[in-house]
Amino acid sequence: MKTILVVDDEPKIVQLARDYLEHAGFAVVSASDGKAALATARSSRPDLVVLDLGLPELDGLDVARTLRRDSTVPIVMLTGRGDEADKIAGLEIGADDYVTKPFSPKELVARIRAVLRRTERPPDAGDIVRAGDVTLDVPRMRVRVGDRAVELTPTEFQLLVALARAPGRIFTRAQLLDAVHGVEFESYERAIDAHVKNIRRKLEPDPREPRYLLTVYGVGYRFADDQT
Repeated sequence: MKTILVVDDEPKIVQLARDYLEHAGFAVVSASDGKAALATARSSRPDLVVLDLGLPELDGLDVARTLRRDSTVPIVMLTGRGDEADKIAGLEIGADDYVTKPFSPKELVARIRAVLRRTERPPDAGDIVRAGDVTLDVPRMRVRVGDRAVELTPTEFQLLVALARAPGRIFTRAQLLDAVHGVEFESYERAIDAHVKNIRRKLEPDPREPRYLLTVYGVGYRFADDQT
């Protein structure tokens, strides 16, 4: 049974999420502020975190940033903020998806399932993707650039796999969204851009001059087919 950590300072929101998640077959733990969220994440080791951005004690963005320093646990942001910049900031920190309040509990469950599916690839010991000096071990979700290990979130990993399987092919942002199981971001183009920015920061020797993930202006992205 997968465990979901729900972090929100509104008890009614926590209870609503708990009721629907438990009905869907998940175990649920909760926290009502940022510091408690980090402590619970360390002790309970959840499979996914539902994280409100507006938290007492420690802001949700700071919680996400701290979680990302320690792990690749999937994060779904829960926010009532209308400012798109907050959502993009969360994605750039490494969150996998977001749901805006007021939200449909059924939609929240669907988003959580979609994000978790990215971590549950069917076992195939031979599923190794190599593109230049980048190697992706798909079943184990491991990435290496030469001898260097690279830690990616599940969403980042699936995007990189989609691109690296077809070096030189140009992917639109909509096609890359399909590669992560079609989760519908409200502003998906900028969400994909945020994830690519994260991958470059971790993967590229110089993210300002990428040699692996190349931008095709006005269209999307491609994985370099010539890395000489």
